[in-house]
Amino acid sequence: MERTLARDAVERVGYAVEVSGWVHRVRNLGGVVFIILRDRSGMIQLVTDKEFNHPVESVITVRGVVSGNEKAPGGYEIAIESFKILAEAESDLPIAVNQDPESLSLEAILDNRMISLRNPKILSIFRLQAACVKAFADFFRGEDFTQIKTSKIIGGGSEGGTNLFSMDYFGKTAYLAQSPQLYKQTMVSSGLERVFEIGHAYRAEKHETPRHINEYVSLDIEMGFIDSEKPLMEIERRFMAYLFETVRRENPAELEAWNASVPDPESCAGIPIIPHDEAKAIFKAETGRRALDINPEAERVLCDWAEREHGIPMMFINEFPRRKRPFYTYPDGNKTMSFDLIFRGLEITTGGRRINEYSMFKEALKKFGMTEDELGSYVDVFKYGCPPHGGFAIGLERITQKILGLANIKEATLFPRDRKRVSP
Repeated sequence: MERTLARDAVERVGYAVEVSGWVHRVRNLGGVVFIILRDRSGMIQLVTDKEFNHPVESVITVRGVVSGNEKAPGGYEIAIESFKILAEAESDLPIAVNQDPESLSLEAILDNRMISLRNPKILSIFRLQAACVKAFADFFRGEDFTQIKTSKIIGGGSEGGTNLFSMDYFGKTAYLAQSPQLYKQTMVSSGLERVFEIGHAYRAEKHETPRHINEYVSLDIEMGFIDSEKPLMEIERRFMAYLFETVRRENPAELEAWNASVPDPESCAGIPIIPHDEAKAIFKAETGRRALDINPEAERVLCDWAEREHGIPMMFINEFPRRKRPFYTYPDGNKTMSFDLIFRGLEITTGGRRINEYSMFKEALKKFGMTEDELGSYVDVFKYGCPPHGGFAIGLERITQKILGLANIKEATLFPRDRKRVSP
């Protein structure tokens, strides 16, 4: 008999089916045993008048007939005719999988990550995250972008600075990539013009906050033949509308599990674009205090302001001072053609136009205390004809965190890496 998923069994009322999955919960009511079976599609109730003495999380295959039962979860159940234990679980489960994870500390969830991921509510985070990845790839393929895959082992910093993880590479020092920035620029110059990448990035920053991790997934794009940061903000504005529409349509169960919602996709057309200095002025007007920088508190205040004034808790901030942006950012006087996108009080995107002219590139290196030797052959990109271009990166874990309203970014990370955690 062919396997039937839990969600499809409801269409087979009166017929015998075979379902396989994990024992999620067992209730023995004295003469009648109710078992909730969980598979990738959801859950269904099983019922038997025989003994069932197998621990939760045991993996089983069951054959039986589907019938309606208003009291059963989902309104249907399967009367067990026979079952087979495929893998019996030990009885000393380290954490409860069939309870609301709010009863567990974050440390308990992460220390027992191999098991906590079985919790349906926790697993729903990564179902939604997968939808975000798919939406990103689908949207940018539809915009004539080509997907690329670049190396995460590099010979030097792609953004300058010291926040690099070093490693021994056959007797030489190599580093984990902070971003695919220089590779993206290479591929724009190769003639592809528009590229995107979904890949890991690494930052050796000693943060211990709910918004930072040291290894994360970066959703990157780069596009050629732009004259400022404005086309990048416009395409991201359209992507965010596409993402919210996709999540609304395809992930209602995941949103419901976390009592979450996404903004109206149409409201993305109204995401305000506010220059850096003006954003600081808004913060002062809202709080009565001067902002030295756009810090986490300012991001929260600005998103609240944007929701009140523009109907969406998002804001583009552009025209950042040059000292606050990487060396390759295109200068505009003391400002830069760069931007951040903040959403529900958190920066989820950084981007901008890049320097493409070789003479300006050399100047920027000098100003930031870098040399051409440090970048090696990447300099050739600019020496031999590089079109005006720019791009941005979205943090996958951050956008997941903000869509679902999670308290800590580690909750939106399958296997978080921070200052203390390198396992599981």
